[in-house]
Amino acid sequence: MNISEKEFAQVVREHKNTIYTVCYMFSNDADEVADLFQEVLINLWQGFANFKKHSNVKTWIYRVAFNTCISADRKKKRRAAAQLDMNIDLFDEKSSDRNQTTLLHSRISRLKPFDRAIVLLWLEDMSYDEIGAIIGITTKNVSVRLYRIKEELKKM
Repeated sequence: MNISEKEFAQVVREHKNTIYTVCYMFSNDADEVADLFQEVLINLWQGFANFKKHSNVKTWIYRVAFNTCISADRKKKRRAAAQLDMNIDLFDEKSSDRNQTTLLHSRISRLKPFDRAIVLLWLEDMSYDEIGAIIGITTKNVSVRLYRIKEELKKM
């Protein structure tokens, strides 16, 4: 199945929040998130012809986005680039909601990439069946992993 640029642009418009959310869970640096977003778009464009429609397009997009971000995360860790401290406070608001969100993001970002993916999908109110389909594990495995992840987050 060939997809036109117009059709692809429509799919991206419909699902850009999904893609951005996944990218954001793998980095809090705006430039890196933008790079991840672009990489996901490239992979979606290249893979759309092979999309068999065994699942819905949103599930497929999640899967491509997660795989892209996990691969980029692994590459980044192999490079072990030095961190630059720009002394910029990205969250200068003083609200407790913002502080809770920042704390949650900080804890989730310390999880392994696969666990981050599971938590993100769970936070998106997806069922265990949907999470399993996207990640490629059984529903029971999703349940067990989420329990362990929650316990790990509590200990942080």
